[in-house]
Amino acid sequence: MENLENSTDCKETVSPRNNSGSTLNSSVSCHDGKAMGFVLVHAGAGYHSESKAKEYKHVCKRACQRAVDSLRAGGLALEAVTAALIELEDSPFTNAGTGSNLNLSGEIECDASIMDGKSLNYGAVGALSGIKNPVLVARRLLNETQKGKLSAGRIPPCFLVGKGAEQWAISHGIPACPTEKMTTKFSLSGYKRNKRKMELAEQVETKRKRQSCGHENDFGCLEPVGDIMVEGEENNSACLDTVGAVVVDREGNVAAAVSSGGLAMKHPGRVGQAAHYGCGCWAENARDVSLYSTAVSTSGSGEHLIRTMLARECSTAMQAENAHQALLEAMQNKFISSPFLAGEDCVLGGVIVLRCCTCGEDQRSEDIQALLVEFLWSHTTESMCVGYMSAQDSKARTHISRLPPGAVAGQSLAIEGGVCRLGTATD
Repeated sequence: MENLENSTDCKETVSPRNNSGSTLNSSVSCHDGKAMGFVLVHAGAGYHSESKAKEYKHVCKRACQRAVDSLRAGGLALEAVTAALIELEDSPFTNAGTGSNLNLSGEIECDASIMDGKSLNYGAVGALSGIKNPVLVARRLLNETQKGKLSAGRIPPCFLVGKGAEQWAISHGIPACPTEKMTTKFSLSGYKRNKRKMELAEQVETKRKRQSCGHENDFGCLEPVGDIMVEGEENNSACLDTVGAVVVDREGNVAAAVSSGGLAMKHPGRVGQAAHYGCGCWAENARDVSLYSTAVSTSGSGEHLIRTMLARECSTAMQAENAHQALLEAMQNKFISSPFLAGEDCVLGGVIVLRCCTCGEDQRSEDIQALLVEFLWSHTTESMCVGYMSAQDSKARTHISRLPPGAVAGQSLAIEGGVCRLGTATD
């Protein structure tokens, strides 16, 4: 495993696990500073090639820096998590915003959502075309819900899809952006390759049906249709999906956001977990019945994540005493072995999780004097790229987490993370 460098008052424990429970630990300690806040981001759970590792890590670094810049300028969690997502969406290497997968019609349709742990308000868009940064629309929807009812007592929407979402965004001052400007050479070439594979698969299937009905087989020995797969599926988790971030600010508020271009060659109108309540992200400040504030962002196979509501499940699990064990059990029992996915033999997904509580004794400031932050990520896909940074850090740390050697994607999991104590300076 690569050496990880840090510059905050953090102690990291890196613990990849498969179902046999093997563990590897390391720790790094560092120094305190004046600013407060912490961000954890991910660039998708799927497969990250070594040849592009530098690009994936770089975009995570930039996203962390954008969030921390917002925190240092006095921004709260909601502003910081939005800043991180914009950076992730703008990267041509991620499947969100610019560079998103194209659907069957060759169009980009994006999903995104955001949740504020303080107010518990949520905003989301699904199958949205024509907008460069879908998270901005989700954020605007969240903001509008906080303003109260519309004319004639109408309840403002928190989740819009398709053309209606695009029209709403433009009417609220978010500029339009045509698909061709969001399409990259990589996403277009992938679409063309996938389209050829689908056409071949359809030809094979047509000939197979003719053969089963007694017609002559013109192709001779046919290749199984299952072997002709859309790019990104042949290696189980090769297709990168869904970027996201979780943030805690100086007041102890948490926020979470998620954004995705969805599956390659998806049917037009398909909406993945990134837009669904409790599935793509979750954020909830500590209250009377909960000791910890929690924030979660997910990635992976949207259908699997929707059917298990994994974001909310992981948030609930984080109220247990041992965060690492709680997340391990949630991923195993609520996802891999979930009764809602009983018919699936390859369950693909990943999460980033942040939980925090106050731990300062000095109450001279209106702001919280110290926060204990635990941050974790876990995935059943071959890999997951993450980055994290506190407002006290001089630079972000990044890491590509991979399943242990011999582990099977969709059936095993990796889990890693650390602890960071954030405190303001005192005289």
